[in-house]
Amino acid sequence: MDWLQSLLWDPSSVAHIVLLYAFVVAAGVYLGKIKIFGVSLGVTFVLFAGILMGHFGFTADTHILHFIREFGLILFVFCIGLQVGPSFFSSFKKGGMTLNLLAVGIVVLNIAVALGLYYLWNGRVELPMMVGILYGAVTNTPGLGAANEALNQLNYTGPQIALGYACAYPLGVVGIIGSIIAIRYIFRVNMTKEEENLKTQSGDAHHKPHMMSLEVRNESISGKTLIEIKQFLGRNFVCSRIRHDGHVSIPDHETVFNVGDQLFIVCSEEDAPAIVVFIGKEVELDWEKQDLPMVSRRILVTKPEINGKTLGSMHFRSMYGVNITRINRSGMDLFADPNLILQVGDRVMVVGQQDAVERVAGVLGNQLKRLDTPNIVTIFVGIFLGILLGSLPIAFPGMPTPLKLGLAGGPLVVAILIGRFGHKLHLVTYTTMSANLMLREIGIVLFLASVGIDAGANFVQTVVEGDGLLYVGCGFLITVIPLLIIGAIARLYYKVNYFTLMGLIAGSNTDPPALAYANQTTSGDAPAVGYSTVYPLSMFLRILTGQMILLTMM
Repeated sequence: MDWLQSLLWDPSSVAHIVLLYAFVVAAGVYLGKIKIFGVSLGVTFVLFAGILMGHFGFTADTHILHFIREFGLILFVFCIGLQVGPSFFSSFKKGGMTLNLLAVGIVVLNIAVALGLYYLWNGRVELPMMVGILYGAVTNTPGLGAANEALNQLNYTGPQIALGYACAYPLGVVGIIGSIIAIRYIFRVNMTKEEENLKTQSGDAHHKPHMMSLEVRNESISGKTLIEIKQFLGRNFVCSRIRHDGHVSIPDHETVFNVGDQLFIVCSEEDAPAIVVFIGKEVELDWEKQDLPMVSRRILVTKPEINGKTLGSMHFRSMYGVNITRINRSGMDLFADPNLILQVGDRVMVVGQQDAVERVAGVLGNQLKRLDTPNIVTIFVGIFLGILLGSLPIAFPGMPTPLKLGLAGGPLVVAILIGRFGHKLHLVTYTTMSANLMLREIGIVLFLASVGIDAGANFVQTVVEGDGLLYVGCGFLITVIPLLIIGAIARLYYKVNYFTLMGLIAGSNTDPPALAYANQTTSGDAPAVGYSTVYPLSMFLRILTGQMILLTMM
């Protein structure tokens, strides 16, 4: 029976370590699916499964625990950075600036309440433990990892801050959803009215592609070429087909328009009214039943050499006689602006004759199998650069220890930059959503399992005999107070729609259960839009602020 003894209890045995992680992850993920009052903890339950196993003496070599913990964290934050990178900078445009300012307010108030409680208890709760409680209260696991990394730099030997995190997390999830519900009743939100207001708001919908058939009625443009009409009008649009004397063709810049010609136009929604007034009037026309066989086909960009090129530089119309009407990227249709930068994974809508469309497909790739293979080089080059950046000491006046972004902040910053600007370095950053999620989930469950197993030995003693209930109470205040304050400001001053506000609250806390609850309340996508708008900056701030607090105040 020595083999069984070694398998169950030997912390240096590879088989024991793999068996322990497999059990903790499987049990945690399974139990995390259980819903209590419609709310589940998701993969975070892996932390509690790890704590339970650690409490009963199932552990692993400390160095191995720490390696798996840090490697899992790096994988998780890097994949998050790749995902949010393309939208990180654009999220500050227009209405996104207001939402991000409100999200920053929530982050700042979370920190202010945590530090206020720290000084209020006058040392009863140590600063590192309060940081752990803070991250549990805002349900942000990557921030906990970054704080742990900062404590390693400071050679901290106190209690595991994951204990505070574990105490505050469950009520943190409840507090976030509870705050959303409280704001609804405090401000007497009429859900039906909010839905109607959403439908009347234009927002970014104006920039979506708008398709229409027009008949030329303006005699002033009769005899003018397409390029001249674009210059006169001063609006960007694509004329993908023209019907002249019953004959359909694909126009180019030198095509002459005449009164009575019928056009198929694709433009942004905000430009549509001006184009209609300038050219003529909208008509009903079935373009699929015309004499010249035309096809519309979505072509997938899979060739790495296309990555980073602008649409205009490809000269599709002059070289192949086709028109590009719109681009689909990550499920969103984009207007085919000549300055739009193409990326691997884009789906390009091409209109033209069958043979010409086939030639364009050969140029762009259109081979789905190429996208099935993850770009491992980009991922590990990014991790390599991220660790270098995270290890770089940055000295600030008055700080006893130089600041480092660490193993969480460095890869996150590099991943965001690669996700946004990688095409300029000819790095293909495209990864299928399933592959990205797989790497993220593997990373986070390895991190949570490691933290739980390491902290489990002292958890019950901390909760039962120590200050566990105090940690729970502090976490609840850190969660609720900022959300109610910023929620009031958002409703009273900025007049933010309630459904968008729900997404803002969930995104600023990077809390998927709260987003899931918000999505259940509406048939629209306003909560998801609000969530995705503030999520990149919120995640960035959550990961860095805990490190800043510890490095500046300890």
